[in-house]
Amino acid sequence: MKLKNPSNSTSQTLTSSETRLLVRETLRISANLASAPPPSPSPVAAAPQELPLLKDSSFGGLADDQFLNSSLRWICCEEIDGRRWQYFADDNVGARSVALKPLKNDSIRAVCLQTPLSPADELITFIRSYVVPEGFPDSVTPSYVPYMTWRALKHFFGGAMGVFTTQTLLSSLGVSRNRSAPGAVAINWILKDGAGRVGKMLFARQGKKFDYDLKQLRFAGDLLMELGAGVELATAAVPHLFLPLACAANVVKNVAAVTSTSTRTPIYKAFAKGENIGDVTAKGECVGNIADLLGTGLSIMIAKRNPSLFTTFGLLSCGYILSSYKEVKSVVLHTLNRARFTVAAESFLKMGCVPSLQEGNLMENIFIPPWKQHRPIVLGPRFKDAFQDPITYIALEPIFEKEQYIVTYNPSKGNIYALFKNQAKSDDILKAAFHAHVLLHIVQSSNQSQQSSKKQDSDLSLGDLQSQIAESYKLVSALYEPFKTKVKEQGWVMSESLLNPGRARLCELSS
Repeated sequence: MKLKNPSNSTSQTLTSSETRLLVRETLRISANLASAPPPSPSPVAAAPQELPLLKDSSFGGLADDQFLNSSLRWICCEEIDGRRWQYFADDNVGARSVALKPLKNDSIRAVCLQTPLSPADELITFIRSYVVPEGFPDSVTPSYVPYMTWRALKHFFGGAMGVFTTQTLLSSLGVSRNRSAPGAVAINWILKDGAGRVGKMLFARQGKKFDYDLKQLRFAGDLLMELGAGVELATAAVPHLFLPLACAANVVKNVAAVTSTSTRTPIYKAFAKGENIGDVTAKGECVGNIADLLGTGLSIMIAKRNPSLFTTFGLLSCGYILSSYKEVKSVVLHTLNRARFTVAAESFLKMGCVPSLQEGNLMENIFIPPWKQHRPIVLGPRFKDAFQDPITYIALEPIFEKEQYIVTYNPSKGNIYALFKNQAKSDDILKAAFHAHVLLHIVQSSNQSQQSSKKQDSDLSLGDLQSQIAESYKLVSALYEPFKTKVKEQGWVMSESLLNPGRARLCELSS
């Protein structure tokens, strides 16, 4: 019995040291037999079985060194947002049945080929996903960055001012001093908001103007927003007039809100490349909300120190208006509205060239007072506004016999008028607008020469008017087609609807 014990111990020791290697080799041979394809003369059938084994530092070398009964085989590679991933699947090397498939089901594993991002880079990536469109900067135009920068700054100042104006309104209403019953406070506040909604609905009928005077109305809306905030601030000086002042301020601010909302989509559309207008809009609004929250937080901290209300509001208001002006000026539109058409036509007549998209938008006049809308050229006016006597019309009508428009000059008003005939089409309206600028150029040159020669004749004879219009007609016949060519070469898009012509048309008397 004593002699058998050492022999048994020795046998057990040898078996335990060789068990791992023996099982491993057995399973490898079984897996090879199970995964071996049937004999086929076609070499293509064997190609899918030649997937390489995984060798990646993330798994500590070959997969069969880490997993005893399985190995990983490469499936494919993909790229997303500049990062590459490889996919692997488990070989069914531990299968005991030949009928089992070579690769295990639901065994796909992903391996990132790049090193993990640092926490700071992960944070930046997270923020970018909220504030910039996908594919940035290739998915937007170059003017997107300056526009969003100034837009964020404008919302920052706007959020800061909102705290002070709200504080002033509440103080004037009597909330802070307990001078009014809660019911009266609520009723006054509801009336204030209701008046604003009424003003918003009434102003919405101006919808078409938001298309052709996009930048001008956007900047005017921001000026109205500042005016409304100023009126709200005035309630602190006359709290007994809270309701009328607050209602007026809310009407003005809601009109400004309609303007901002109506012009938002065309502006974002100008930045989008391809069909990503929704993404550009969402990210742009997110940037505005973030800046608004930051401005609100800053103003709350400032308000705790009880600064001078009017001084603080004045500084914030200046920052808001400046940011709004820069924001609108940074927008690059491809269409020629009345203001940009004026820039293109005057540049062509003076220098023989049409400005580029960037230059033309920078040269566009953003602030146009309501009383000086699109002067001194009027497109599509009423006949009685363009001609004060029938003799002028009878004398000029033969010059435009072959055209679908008539251009004239009224010295008493200092305006150029372009009247359209009933059959006028899109190109006729564009040509009439160009003709009006040519005639304006001739009239201004004639006035300058008269001033240099110290002539003070304020009345223009019919003969002089005929000669000037005849000269402009010859110039238009020679220059209009080259003008259109240069406009297209610079990437501009001309549309008569954006020129906002009047609806009056000259028509023949029906029999």
